[in-house]
Amino acid sequence: MPTVLRKYGFRFHFYSGDRFEPPHIHVEGNGGEAKVWLTEVMLAEAGGFSQRDLARILEVVQEHRQQMLEAWHDYFA
Repeated sequence: MPTVLRKYGFRFHFYSGDRFEPPHIHVEGNGGEAKVWLTEVMLAEAGGFSQRDLARILEVVQEHRQQMLEAWHDYFA
């Protein structure tokens, strides 16, 4: 499970089995887990995060979206 970024106590990563899904990033930290779509930055699912954490996660994904998409395509190419 390649880690793409660590920021604000969150780890942004994907799983090798994610190949057949649209590009997305998994997020863990602060007792929560989430999945965020990268084509159009949008929360796919989440649990255990506060609304503040979710807002920050979406902000980070938007800021680093290109880096995450490149990592996705490099890994699954």
